[in-house]
Amino acid sequence: MIPRKAAVSILALALCAPAAQAAPRRARNVILFLADAGGVPTLNAASLLGYQAPLSLHVQSWPHVGLSDTTPVGGFVTDSANGMTAIMTGHKTRNGVISQGGDAVRGKKDGRILKTILEYAEERGLLTGVVTQMPVVDATPAACYAHSNERGNEAEIFNQAFTPRFGNGVDVLIGSGRSDLEKHLNAQGSSIEAAAARGGRKVYATLESTPLSEKRPVVVGESIDLRAAALRALSELQKSNKGYFLMIEWDTHTNDPKPGLEHMVAFDKLIKEIQGKVNLNDTLLLFTADHSFALRVVGEASGGDVLAGYDEWKASGAQGAVRLKSLVVDNSHSGEEVATMAIGPGSEKVSGFFPNTRLFHVMLDAWGFKADPEVAGK
Repeated sequence: MIPRKAAVSILALALCAPAAQAAPRRARNVILFLADAGGVPTLNAASLLGYQAPLSLHVQSWPHVGLSDTTPVGGFVTDSANGMTAIMTGHKTRNGVISQGGDAVRGKKDGRILKTILEYAEERGLLTGVVTQMPVVDATPAACYAHSNERGNEAEIFNQAFTPRFGNGVDVLIGSGRSDLEKHLNAQGSSIEAAAARGGRKVYATLESTPLSEKRPVVVGESIDLRAAALRALSELQKSNKGYFLMIEWDTHTNDPKPGLEHMVAFDKLIKEIQGKVNLNDTLLLFTADHSFALRVVGEASGGDVLAGYDEWKASGAQGAVRLKSLVVDNSHSGEEVATMAIGPGSEKVSGFFPNTRLFHVMLDAWGFKADPEVAGK
C-alpha cells in the first residue's frame, strides 16, 4: 500500500504535469478547391457583387486562414503551371513547367520529375479525382497527374493520364477542351479514343452520356457544368474504403470582370454545398488560388454596385485594362500573396505568411503520410 503522504504527492505531481498532447486528427479525405486567379482582391469584389457586403463568401467563414506566396523560380509573378506545381509537389518551378523541377528549361529540357499529391494518394490506394471547367489538359489540372517541361504539350499531358507512375492513375477526370485536344492528338497520329484505349478506358464527350455504372469516368467535353461534374466525382470517390483526393478548379480570371466574379460567387456556393456532403471529422477542405490577378476596388462612385459601368465598358469593345466606376482591372497576373482558407483535420496548419509549397505538406500531413526525402522542407 502506498503511504498517504506519498499518494498525495503523486496526485499533486499528476495534477501539475502538463496535459498529454492529444494525437492530431487524421484526414481520410482531402478536397482542394482551386480558384484560378482568385486572389484576395477577387474574393473581396466577389463578396460585394454576390452579397453587397464584404466578408460574405462561405469560404471567408472558415476558421483557418493564411497568405501564400506564389512566386516562381527566377521571377516575381507566377503562371498556373508553377503555381499549381508548387501546391501539388512541395517544390517551386519555372513558369510553363508542369510538375518538374526548376532545373527544367521550358519547352527544351526536362527537369527532375516531381511526385504529386495525387500520386502519393494513388500509391497508397486512395481514389483520386480532378475536375475543372477548363480544358482537362490545362496547367492546373495537368499539374495533378502529369509531368512536362511545356504546359502547351497537350497530347503528351493527356497521354500521361493513362500511363500512371503510381496506382492505376486518376480515377475521375472531367474537363473541357475536347476539340482543341483532338487537334493536338491528331497532329501526332493519335486521338482521344486511341489514347484512352491504351489505358483500357473510355472517354465520354458529355457528363450526361456517362453511365452511372462507370466508376472511373473520364469526360472531356466542349464545355462542362462544373457543379454537376464535381458532385458526380464526389459521389464516386466517397465509395472508397481508404479515402480520396479531389481537386476542383474554377476559372476566376477577371480580365472580363462580370463572368470572373460571377464564377467566384458560384464556386463559393458549390464549396458550401460540398461541405454539407462530407464529414469534417475526417475530411480536410482547402481553398486557395494558384495566383492573383490585378484587380482593385476603388472609389465610391458606384452607388453600391461594384460592376457599375460594366455594360458601357463591354459595349465599347475596349481591350486591355478595365476601368469602371469602382473597379479597375489590368489584364495580367499579379504577384501578391493569395489567401488560403481551411477547415477539417490538419487545417490548423494554415496560418500566417508561407510559401505555397507548404500546402503540399498540409495535405500530406493531414493524411499522416511521409514525404519522400528529397521534398523541400515545410
